[in-house]
Amino acid sequence: MLIPFSMKNCFQLLCNLKVPAAGFKNTVKSGLILQSISTDVYHNLAVEDWIHDHMNLEGKPVLFLWRNSPTVVIGRHQNPWQECNLNLMREEGVKLARRRSGGGTVYHDMGNINLTFFTTKKKYDRMENLKLVVRALKAVHPHLDVQATERFDLLLDGQFKISGTASKIGRNAAYHHCTLLCGTDRTFLSSLLKSPYQGIRSNATASTPALVKNLMEKDPTLTCEVVINAVATEYATSHQIDNHIHLINPTDETVFPGINSKAIELQTWEWIYGKTPKFSVDTSFTVLHEQSHVEIKVFIDVKNGRIEVCNIEAPDHWLPLEICDQLNSSLIGSKFSPIETTVLTSILHRTHPGDDELHSKWNILCEKIKGIM
Repeated sequence: MLIPFSMKNCFQLLCNLKVPAAGFKNTVKSGLILQSISTDVYHNLAVEDWIHDHMNLEGKPVLFLWRNSPTVVIGRHQNPWQECNLNLMREEGVKLARRRSGGGTVYHDMGNINLTFFTTKKKYDRMENLKLVVRALKAVHPHLDVQATERFDLLLDGQFKISGTASKIGRNAAYHHCTLLCGTDRTFLSSLLKSPYQGIRSNATASTPALVKNLMEKDPTLTCEVVINAVATEYATSHQIDNHIHLINPTDETVFPGINSKAIELQTWEWIYGKTPKFSVDTSFTVLHEQSHVEIKVFIDVKNGRIEVCNIEAPDHWLPLEICDQLNSSLIGSKFSPIETTVLTSILHRTHPGDDELHSKWNILCEKIKGIM
């Protein structure tokens, strides 16, 4: 049963909050099932942060159910340039988010369900959570071949990944979240999670590629709505709580004081890109010049998302050395970002007014540089 989560029935949810909360005052005796009405990844991730930081989970576990509009979500210690096709994402309007938890990169859309299991640190148990999901799926489709693996994935028919796992363990609280593919656009998923960028060297956590499949490809009745209700029912049974899914608005400050500041932080360039572990790009490309090709070599060090070392080498007959040096020095300290490079290009143009040939070569070079960002 779905219950709208309003001030009238927010039933004084959580005991002993670490901060004052207008919407959560003392009650929940055993546990709670929440579902977000938002499809915005930053707001939904902020709910995870808020619950982890502010709820007393002792004897009161929480299941949070949420779905997002098209988004690529990377792990806390990952490199987005290594993990996904940022150019395609920009073209298609697909969001990029960085989680607080570790693990690999995943694609979210409305055909995917996200499940977050909150407990105390002592009660944290990923395998038990996955077994609960398996029981829920088998309750709907008894003959479904789905199993949890030692890597804490869920496999369909012994080979197709339908769920990946990540987690965050704090001093007292912990959460385990996982995806569940019901009817995701697999073609889009495959295109977005394939990095086109060459020559990246990094110690960032790398994702492990896997064959994926949707539950609805096995059984068309396994829609997101059906699976959400099945998981909620199994969770309620396992934790001996009421089988009520409480709908929440993750932007409601009266229920979640301070939550919007968390969502804003998760959207910042400094968090999404600036938290990327240090990496380098060592690559080359060619440009056409007088019916032949000219090779351009590029070496860039990036720290905290900003260019720390930049060495772009072009043949002197194509682009004078002092012009390359000017571009190199201009890029140092700037964000490893096509937008910032575009701004720098227009500034550099003004240092050589009227030189159309130089401007043309500079534009070609900068477009190539932007292509690796």
